[in-house]
Amino acid sequence: MPLFRALVLLGSALLAGCGFQLRGAAPVPAAVQPLSVTCAESVPNALCDGVRSQLRDGGVELKAPGNHAHRLFLGSFRERRRASAITLDAATAEYDLRQDVTLQLTAPDDVPLIASADIEASEIYRYDDTNVLAKQREEEAIRTSLYQRLAQQVIFRLAPMTEDRVRAIRRQQATGEPSRDDQAP
Repeated sequence: MPLFRALVLLGSALLAGCGFQLRGAAPVPAAVQPLSVTCAESVPNALCDGVRSQLRDGGVELKAPGNHAHRLFLGSFRERRRASAITLDAATAEYDLRQDVTLQLTAPDDVPLIASADIEASEIYRYDDTNVLAKQREEEAIRTSLYQRLAQQVIFRLAPMTEDRVRAIRRQQATGEPSRDDQAP
């Protein structure tokens, strides 16, 4: 029995040492906190609120814009729906719903930390034209799910912004030379 306990402790130590953590919002480094979140008019409120909510849940200090905070800007939201499968009688059988948004992260002194990054989420769903109301509700649920996926991807984009990475970006901005992270080995 002591051998089993030792193996369990060893496994736990290895798991903790490798950086394993449960799925969910990635931790946002202190290097980009406090943070203000601003969304363009084209960005749905549900997406903007989802990003703020996930940041709050992750313990990120949110501030009003212009309050000596890093600025996260979400803009250029687009949603596209296209038929991805057609039945024999030329009716739509499946739709592909895609959403994308552009994010920018700027330091309080206007140094761009993430100049512009496009994030996309998509879902394919079956469409039955005999049950239109249920399908409209399903499409709305899928749309909400895509907002949450986009919000989570925004958080994941912030996760690598450690103090070292921010310093490297600042050095690159000041000298015009690529940072060590950008150079090939």
